[in-house]
Amino acid sequence: MPTPTFNLHDVPQAIQLALAPVFLLTGIAGVLNVMTGRLARIIDRGRHIAESAAPCDPSTREAVSLEIGGLERRRRLASHAITATTLSALLVCMVITALFLEVLLEVPLKPLIGALFTGSTLALVVGLATFLREVQLATSTVRIPPLPPLPAPPPAPPAG
Repeated sequence: MPTPTFNLHDVPQAIQLALAPVFLLTGIAGVLNVMTGRLARIIDRGRHIAESAAPCDPSTREAVSLEIGGLERRRRLASHAITATTLSALLVCMVITALFLEVLLEVPLKPLIGALFTGSTLALVVGLATFLREVQLATSTVRIPPLPPLPAPPPAPPAG
């Protein structure tokens, strides 16, 4: 079995090949930052409601229970979105590793690289779709009431 030869000039080529997936990884990190921020806000809101609901009267208990149920559903969706998006980032890291190994060891890994990249893209699609569902759920359950109209100015005193 021939041993792979290491050529120092192959390193820049490996870096060039890995550059595009690194940019993808940076974008995924930004999306993950947004997702984890939303998850933290959902959890904080749920804790606040749970703490303030303890002494509430039975008439408001049902409304509080419904809101906590909605927050729990949103928390699960956000968590699933983060999991899928993190899996996508891990697969991109494996693509980068495989690209380096292919160049440095002169091992044909194109099918593996293609499968890893496809898996990463599919995981990202699942993560983004799940995140979109969480956002839709949030916007459908939160209603912002309009501002009440301003009171009419008092009538001007008669001139005179």
